[in-house]
Amino acid sequence: MAGHSKWANIQHRKGRQDEKRGKIWTRIVREITVAARTGGGDLSANPRLRLAVDKAKAANLPAERVKYNIDKATGNAEGIHYEEIRYEGYGIGGAAIIVDTMTDNHVRTVAEVRHAFSKHGGNMGTNGSVAFQFKHCGQLVFAPGTSEDQVMEVALEAGADDVITGDDGAIEVLTSVADFEAVKNALQAVGLTPEVAEVTMRAENSIALEGDDAVKMQKILDALEELDDVQNVFHNAEL
Repeated sequence: MAGHSKWANIQHRKGRQDEKRGKIWTRIVREITVAARTGGGDLSANPRLRLAVDKAKAANLPAERVKYNIDKATGNAEGIHYEEIRYEGYGIGGAAIIVDTMTDNHVRTVAEVRHAFSKHGGNMGTNGSVAFQFKHCGQLVFAPGTSEDQVMEVALEAGADDVITGDDGAIEVLTSVADFEAVKNALQAVGLTPEVAEVTMRAENSIALEGDDAVKMQKILDALEELDDVQNVFHNAEL
């Protein structure tokens, strides 16, 4: 199936994340902590923790730090207890934005998120105001030049929902959350390594922003991603 090109957006996002490696580590540690606390420290029985540990490895987070935080979360040691809260809002041109946070102080977090929206021309919405425009799913993206036929054959055989080839040749594999790990493992087993492999909120439709609008939208996204309590920012803008 034909699809919009996501490659430029993906490379842009990865570049900005690389500039903020320390913050990425902090977010992964929080995810490991919450995943281990809610689902236990056994990787074989906790898919969410396995995914968090995979992210830690990809980000070169030291293994001893990963183990320490799993042990801390599953033990009786006192520590900070994080709450997961999702916020929704609008950016430039009505672009939809979802902000996932982990916080030990929701009053502080909502104030900071609201300020990041309003300062740069966006505004917060109510729960459910934009979430219907996104699909919770597994997403694997392969670089242009990857064999479309091989990706499609392996992915669909392993239970993928769809395989979409972008205008620039990048290949996107979509799965249910439950089948994500099996599809990823099947692709990697035949030497197909994705550039992106994550459970995400994927926009069903996108809004193209150019020029000043794209710059303003990026400022909103940057302001949100800079917040200490923010784990992920999802949006439907093509910049």
